[in-house]
Amino acid sequence: MTDVDDFLAEIHPRLVTELRALHNGDPQPRLAMWSSNDPVTLFGAGMSGRGWDKVSGIFRTIASRWSDCTDQRVEILAAGVGGDLAYTVELEHTSVSVDGAPVEPYTLRVTQVYRREDGEWKVVHRHGDQISFDQGQSLPGEPSTA
Repeated sequence: MTDVDDFLAEIHPRLVTELRALHNGDPQPRLAMWSSNDPVTLFGAGMSGRGWDKVSGIFRTIASRWSDCTDQRVEILAAGVGGDLAYTVELEHTSVSVDGAPVEPYTLRVTQVYRREDGEWKVVHRHGDQISFDQGQSLPGEPSTA
């Protein structure tokens, strides 16, 4: 196996688990997956922050708004590893209730950067934005359908 294969074998199941928990109102697996050692940054689809105190507070806030996750899939589009840094580029497909509304699906385009700390990969940066497939947007690397 390559370094990337080893990294993905470790990180992919953790991503799915922490996202499902977060979308069911439990921020703890997400908090555990992130580094609490600054610098950490979040450029979120709805909220952004810098520094562990701000970023962890955002995760607690969004978890409190989500429930009834009926679908959670992480589609890895690209990944790389170099020394103690790694990244993933992914689509996160989720169906969830927000603030008690009926469950609806959405997809985020996400890039995450990881740092190896004490032998464990920890997220140190996340950039996510919502993608809408019904607006003629193509997936990264595919011809435009607009």
